[in-house]
Amino acid sequence: MVCGRIGPARLDRVRIASWNVNSLKVRQERVEGWIADAQPDVLAMQETKLADGAAPLMAFQMAGYELAHHGEGRWNGVAIASRVGLRDVSHGFEGTGPDAEGARFLAATCGDVRVVSVYAPNGRALRTETYEAKLDWYARLLAWLQVNADPRDDLVLTGDLNVAPADIDVYDPTLYVDSTHTSAPERAAFRALLDWGLVDIYRVHHPEPGRYTWWDYRAGNFHKGLGMRIDHLLVTASLAARAVDAQIDRSARKGSLPSDHAPLFVDLDVPGVVLREPWDPPRLMRGS
Repeated sequence: MVCGRIGPARLDRVRIASWNVNSLKVRQERVEGWIADAQPDVLAMQETKLADGAAPLMAFQMAGYELAHHGEGRWNGVAIASRVGLRDVSHGFEGTGPDAEGARFLAATCGDVRVVSVYAPNGRALRTETYEAKLDWYARLLAWLQVNADPRDDLVLTGDLNVAPADIDVYDPTLYVDSTHTSAPERAAFRALLDWGLVDIYRVHHPEPGRYTWWDYRAGNFHKGLGMRIDHLLVTASLAARAVDAQIDRSARKGSLPSDHAPLFVDLDVPGVVLREPWDPPRLMRGS
């Protein structure tokens, strides 16, 4: 589903963002507030948890964005909101296995950049059918890139990839031994995307540990700094060369009814609007 058309534009002073909103219905007001503050030109969203018929097309249109949405109701759901054009929308790719299907993939051309919003399966536990389905999903994502994209193009693959690619991406690696999100096959699947021609642009700008995008709601983990970096912005080399900044907006995880994920964004060519709060994690964090 796509709302009203805005003509394509050259992206040459642009902020591209991604956010697992964990229910767009519940957090629509927070999302509208964030885009008003952060002024992203493109916002990829995951876990919208809406059917296409319930997607808030008008609300985004009032804010100046077209919205493409691929949803299935209570689960999953991906979207792309753009104020620089939205065309050539692709709703997913086919596959087999439990947890492999569903609304987890959406691609669109925004201005002159191909944007892919993905929500990878969780995997749940090693040596299960759902874990194997996660690896299968990654293999099909790579196959889609190999057939439908070119690493020489301007492309962003972003979203909740449900993989912490290195030990510095979790607050305590010893707690994630023999666990999903950090297993060797999952990390190899993530690296295969980089080997195809993508760059983990956040890590280019922030090699330091202790930077996360997800914190469990339980036990005050957010306030303790006990998180994981599982949401990513992966860009082709041409866009990596244009990137002047990449940030995680930790402040968006605060307040009432937050998502358990924070948004992240990359600025191309020229820095975008400065947000009110810098990254301000707790001073004491395990593993950092």
